[in-house]
Amino acid sequence: MDKPHAVIIGVGDGLSASVARELAQDHTLTLAARSPDKMRDLAAETGAETVLLDATDEAGVAALFDALPRPPRVVVYNPSMRVRGPVAELDADEVRRAVEVTAIGAFLAGKHAARRMLDTEPVDGCRGTILFTGASAGVKGFPQSAPFAMGKFAQRGLAESMARELHPKGIHVAWINIDGAILNPGVSEPADRPGSKLRPEAIARTYRHLIEQDRSAWTHEIAVRPWVETF
Repeated sequence: MDKPHAVIIGVGDGLSASVARELAQDHTLTLAARSPDKMRDLAAETGAETVLLDATDEAGVAALFDALPRPPRVVVYNPSMRVRGPVAELDADEVRRAVEVTAIGAFLAGKHAARRMLDTEPVDGCRGTILFTGASAGVKGFPQSAPFAMGKFAQRGLAESMARELHPKGIHVAWINIDGAILNPGVSEPADRPGSKLRPEAIARTYRHLIEQDRSAWTHEIAVRPWVETF
Protein backbone atom coordinates (compact mmCIF):
# COMPACT_ATOMS: atom_id res chain seq x y z
CA MET A 1 0.00 0.00 0.00
CA ASP A 2 1.28 3.50 -0.83
CA LYS A 3 2.42 5.57 2.10
CA PRO A 4 0.24 8.58 3.01
CA HIS A 5 1.58 11.93 1.89
CA ALA A 6 2.50 14.89 4.10
CA VAL A 7 3.11 18.50 3.09
CA ILE A 8 5.21 20.78 5.27
CA ILE A 9 5.15 24.48 4.38
CA GLY A 10 7.84 26.74 5.79
CA VAL A 11 10.92 24.57 6.18
CA GLY A 12 13.97 25.44 8.24
CA ASP A 13 16.49 23.52 10.32
CA GLY A 14 14.53 23.57 13.58
CA LEU A 15 10.97 22.47 14.33
CA SER A 16 9.89 21.87 10.73
CA ALA A 17 12.96 19.71 10.11
CA SER A 18 12.14 17.63 13.20
CA VAL A 19 8.52 17.26 12.05
CA ALA A 20 9.76 16.16 8.62
CA ARG A 21 12.06 13.53 10.14
CA GLU A 22 9.25 12.28 12.37
CA LEU A 23 6.77 11.94 9.50
CA ALA A 24 9.30 10.53 7.03
CA GLN A 25 9.19 7.27 8.97
CA ASP A 26 5.82 6.41 7.44
CA HIS A 27 4.87 9.22 5.01
CA THR A 28 6.15 10.47 1.70
CA LEU A 29 6.92 14.18 1.94
CA THR A 30 6.67 17.43 0.05
CA LEU A 31 8.64 20.32 1.56
CA ALA A 32 7.87 23.92 0.57
CA ALA A 33 9.84 27.07 1.36
CA ARG A 34 11.00 30.32 -0.22
CA SER A 35 14.65 29.23 -0.28
CA PRO A 36 16.02 26.01 -1.78
CA ASP A 37 18.98 26.16 0.61
CA LYS A 38 16.72 25.52 3.60
CA MET A 39 15.36 22.33 2.06
CA ARG A 40 18.28 20.74 0.24
CA ASP A 41 19.91 18.68 3.00
CA LEU A 42 16.61 17.78 4.65
CA ALA A 43 15.14 16.59 1.35
CA ALA A 44 18.19 14.40 0.74
CA GLU A 45 17.87 12.96 4.24
CA THR A 46 14.12 12.26 4.08
CA GLY A 47 13.62 11.56 0.38
CA ALA A 48 11.21 14.49 0.13
CA GLU A 49 10.14 16.40 -2.95
CA THR A 50 10.73 20.15 -2.73
CA VAL A 51 8.76 23.14 -4.00
CA LEU A 52 9.79 26.79 -3.98
CA LEU A 53 6.85 28.70 -2.56
CA ASP A 54 5.77 32.13 -1.39
CA ALA A 55 3.08 31.07 1.08
CA THR A 56 1.13 34.31 0.50
CA ASP A 57 0.74 33.65 -3.24
CA GLU A 58 -2.54 31.81 -3.78
CA ALA A 59 -1.67 30.70 -7.29
CA GLY A 60 1.52 29.11 -5.99
CA VAL A 61 -0.22 27.45 -3.06
CA ALA A 62 -2.98 26.10 -5.29
CA ALA A 63 -0.41 24.76 -7.75
CA LEU A 64 1.46 23.03 -4.94
CA PHE A 65 -1.62 21.09 -3.88
CA ASP A 66 -2.85 20.44 -7.42
CA ALA A 67 0.52 18.91 -8.32
CA LEU A 68 0.38 16.31 -5.55
CA PRO A 69 -0.17 12.81 -6.93
CA ARG A 70 -2.96 12.26 -4.41
CA PRO A 71 -4.66 14.27 -1.65
CA PRO A 72 -2.38 14.82 1.34
CA ARG A 73 -3.07 13.08 4.63
CA VAL A 74 -1.14 15.67 6.63
CA VAL A 75 -0.47 19.37 6.04
CA VAL A 76 1.66 21.45 8.44
CA TYR A 77 1.86 25.25 8.16
CA ASN A 78 4.89 26.77 9.90
CA PRO A 79 5.68 30.21 8.42
CA SER A 80 5.40 33.37 10.46
CA MET A 81 6.97 36.81 10.35
CA ARG A 82 7.91 39.08 13.25
CA VAL A 83 8.13 42.86 13.13
CA ARG A 84 9.19 44.41 16.42
CA GLY A 85 8.98 47.96 17.66
CA PRO A 86 6.80 50.52 19.45
CA VAL A 87 3.33 50.51 17.96
CA ALA A 88 3.51 54.26 17.26
CA GLU A 89 6.59 53.73 15.10
CA LEU A 90 5.73 50.57 13.15
CA ASP A 91 5.74 50.70 9.36
CA ALA A 92 2.29 49.77 8.05
CA ASP A 93 3.63 47.92 5.01
CA GLU A 94 5.90 45.79 7.17
CA VAL A 95 2.99 45.02 9.51
CA ARG A 96 0.78 44.11 6.56
CA ARG A 97 3.43 41.74 5.21
CA ALA A 98 3.88 40.11 8.62
CA VAL A 99 0.15 39.44 8.95
CA GLU A 100 0.01 38.12 5.39
CA VAL A 101 2.74 35.56 6.07
CA THR A 102 1.43 34.42 9.44
CA ALA A 103 -2.33 34.54 8.84
CA ILE A 104 -3.18 34.85 5.14
CA GLY A 105 -0.64 32.19 4.23
CA ALA A 106 -2.19 29.92 6.84
CA PHE A 107 -5.61 30.53 5.32
CA LEU A 108 -4.37 29.71 1.82
CA ALA A 109 -2.72 26.50 2.98
CA GLY A 110 -5.81 25.50 4.92
CA LYS A 111 -8.14 26.33 2.01
CA HIS A 112 -6.29 24.29 -0.58
CA ALA A 113 -5.43 21.45 1.79
CA ALA A 114 -9.11 21.11 2.68
CA ARG A 115 -10.09 21.31 -0.99
CA ARG A 116 -7.92 18.31 -1.82
CA MET A 117 -8.76 16.36 1.34
CA LEU A 118 -12.52 16.71 0.81
CA ASP A 119 -12.03 14.98 -2.54
CA THR A 120 -10.95 11.69 -0.98
CA GLU A 121 -12.50 8.84 0.96
CA PRO A 122 -11.98 8.83 4.73
CA VAL A 123 -9.81 6.21 6.41
CA ASP A 124 -11.17 5.28 9.84
CA GLY A 125 -13.38 8.35 9.59
CA CYS A 126 -10.52 10.76 8.82
CA ARG A 127 -9.74 12.40 5.49
CA GLY A 128 -6.62 14.15 6.78
CA THR A 129 -5.04 16.43 9.36
CA ILE A 130 -4.17 20.13 9.03
CA LEU A 131 -1.85 21.55 11.70
CA PHE A 132 -0.93 25.19 12.25
CA THR A 133 2.20 26.07 14.22
CA GLY A 134 1.13 28.75 16.66
CA ALA A 135 2.81 30.60 19.51
CA SER A 136 2.04 32.09 22.88
CA ALA A 137 1.53 35.38 21.00
CA GLY A 138 -1.76 33.88 19.78
CA VAL A 139 -3.21 33.99 23.30
CA LYS A 140 -1.36 36.97 24.82
CA GLY A 141 0.11 39.98 23.06
CA PHE A 142 3.54 41.10 24.17
CA PRO A 143 4.88 44.68 24.18
CA GLN A 144 6.51 45.87 20.96
CA SER A 145 5.28 42.73 19.21
CA ALA A 146 1.85 43.78 17.96
CA PRO A 147 2.23 42.45 14.37
CA PHE A 148 3.18 38.98 15.57
CA ALA A 149 0.22 38.93 17.96
CA MET A 150 -2.10 40.11 15.19
CA GLY A 151 -0.98 37.30 12.91
CA LYS A 152 -1.06 34.56 15.53
CA PHE A 153 -4.44 35.61 16.97
CA ALA A 154 -5.84 35.53 13.43
CA GLN A 155 -4.23 32.15 12.78
CA ARG A 156 -5.68 30.73 15.98
CA GLY A 157 -9.16 31.96 15.07
CA LEU A 158 -8.79 30.49 11.58
CA ALA A 159 -7.87 27.09 13.03
CA GLU A 160 -10.79 27.08 15.45
CA SER A 161 -13.26 28.09 12.76
CA MET A 162 -11.88 25.46 10.38
CA ALA A 163 -12.08 22.81 13.09
CA ARG A 164 -15.75 23.53 13.75
CA GLU A 165 -16.50 23.37 10.02
CA LEU A 166 -14.28 20.48 8.98
CA HIS A 167 -14.23 18.07 11.91
CA PRO A 168 -17.74 16.84 11.03
CA LYS A 169 -16.47 16.28 7.47
CA GLY A 170 -13.58 14.10 8.62
CA ILE A 171 -10.72 16.62 8.52
CA HIS A 172 -8.85 17.13 11.78
CA VAL A 173 -7.64 20.72 12.28
CA ALA A 174 -5.50 21.83 15.23
CA TRP A 175 -3.45 24.83 16.36
CA ILE A 176 -0.32 24.18 18.42
CA ASN A 177 0.69 26.90 20.87
CA ILE A 178 4.48 26.76 21.09
CA ASP A 179 4.64 28.46 24.48
CA GLY A 180 8.37 28.89 24.91
CA ALA A 181 11.66 29.16 23.08
CA ILE A 182 12.76 26.25 20.89
CA LEU A 183 16.20 24.68 21.21
CA ASN A 184 16.97 25.02 17.51
CA PRO A 185 20.40 24.25 16.05
CA GLY A 186 22.87 26.92 17.15
CA VAL A 187 20.76 27.84 20.20
CA SER A 188 21.90 26.99 23.73
CA GLU A 189 20.21 26.93 27.11
CA PRO A 190 21.33 29.12 30.01
CA ALA A 191 23.63 27.21 32.36
CA ASP A 192 21.39 28.07 35.29
CA ARG A 193 18.19 26.91 33.50
CA PRO A 194 18.81 23.49 31.96
CA GLY A 195 15.76 22.12 30.18
CA SER A 196 14.28 25.59 29.78
CA LYS A 197 13.85 25.38 26.00
CA LEU A 198 11.54 23.16 23.99
CA ARG A 199 13.33 20.38 22.11
CA PRO A 200 12.08 20.33 18.49
CA GLU A 201 12.04 16.53 18.29
CA ALA A 202 9.77 16.45 21.35
CA ILE A 203 7.38 18.96 19.77
CA ALA A 204 7.38 16.83 16.62
CA ARG A 205 6.12 13.89 18.65
CA THR A 206 3.19 16.07 19.75
CA TYR A 207 2.40 16.68 16.08
CA ARG A 208 2.52 12.92 15.58
CA HIS A 209 0.10 12.45 18.48
CA LEU A 210 -2.38 14.90 16.94
CA ILE A 211 -2.16 13.16 13.58
CA GLU A 212 -2.89 9.78 15.16
CA GLN A 213 -5.70 10.87 17.50
CA ASP A 214 -8.95 8.96 17.31
CA ARG A 215 -11.71 11.17 15.94
CA SER A 216 -13.79 10.56 19.07
CA ALA A 217 -11.26 12.70 20.96
CA TRP A 218 -9.80 15.14 18.45
CA THR A 219 -7.91 18.11 19.88
CA HIS A 220 -8.34 21.45 18.11
CA GLU A 221 -5.82 23.35 20.27
CA ILE A 222 -2.87 22.29 22.38
CA ALA A 223 -0.07 24.10 24.22
CA VAL A 224 3.44 22.76 24.67
CA ARG A 225 5.86 24.39 27.08
CA PRO A 226 9.03 23.49 28.98
CA TRP A 227 8.51 22.25 32.51
CA VAL A 228 10.02 25.50 33.90
CA GLU A 229 7.91 27.84 31.76
CA THR A 230 5.55 30.14 33.66
CA PHE A 231 1.99 30.70 32.41
